[in-house]
Amino acid sequence: MKPSVSAGPPSGLLLVLVCCPLLGFVQSASSNRSGDNGHPHLGETDPERCMRHHFVETITHPIYKCNSKMVLLARCEGHCSHTTRSDPLISFSSVLKQPFKSSCSCCRPHTSKLKAVRLRCAGGTRITATYRYILACNCEECS
Repeated sequence: MKPSVSAGPPSGLLLVLVCCPLLGFVQSASSNRSGDNGHPHLGETDPERCMRHHFVETITHPIYKCNSKMVLLARCEGHCSHTTRSDPLISFSSVLKQPFKSSCSCCRPHTSKLKAVRLRCAGGTRITATYRYILACNCEECS
């Protein structure tokens, strides 16, 4: 029997039902096409998947006496594929400095934007602190 594909909610979630008459059960495999990078076990329902987490940080200048400001920041945190791979490299040299090419995926920022905060300092001067605000996270090749 062929798998039946049912379009789910407009969030990009795809639900595939596979019927197994010999085993007498229906298996459901869902995957989020935009966020799990082809890893069905890391779909939207996994609370520990790679995703953006918000936190508040207080920005203060390390030298000058300035008023501090609290800002909302984001970090990428969570699990990607547990599969890692090490492939042997082919060389035409008698010495192999790096005999294997390893690959794994890490939870990293995919898109971010530059933000700035102005701190008011003693004497009326203002100092600008800049940082990257993470908009989206993805499982990407580790380097």
